[in-house]
Amino acid sequence: MEKHINVVATLQIIYSILGLIIATTIFILFHVIGDFADDHEAEFVLSIVANVIMIIAFIVSLPGILAGIGLFKRKEWARILTLIISVLNLFSFPIGTGIGVYSIWALVQPENVEAFKN
Repeated sequence: MEKHINVVATLQIIYSILGLIIATTIFILFHVIGDFADDHEAEFVLSIVANVIMIIAFIVSLPGILAGIGLFKRKEWARILTLIISVLNLFSFPIGTGIGVYSIWALVQPENVEAFKN
């Protein structure tokens, strides 16, 4: 069961980084589109939207990365944070749902709960 903890930690980090990559792509795309627009107002609005998307993605992804690192170190706070993130991921169909269900299943197993007690 120790292997499942490492898999959950890896999935959390990868899924969070994937969110950052997608947000960065949207950020760059919006700025490029804004540069091609001849309208200064459209460029300004696209710039604001791109910045807001990037900030939100960073805020949403950071806990997943921290939780994954904490799981590798077998920290109890990371297990609880991952369970919370996993419940929220259930609404992100289909990939987030799969990761959420697997993470919840793996982290509530009695053997894995014991692994986090220091």
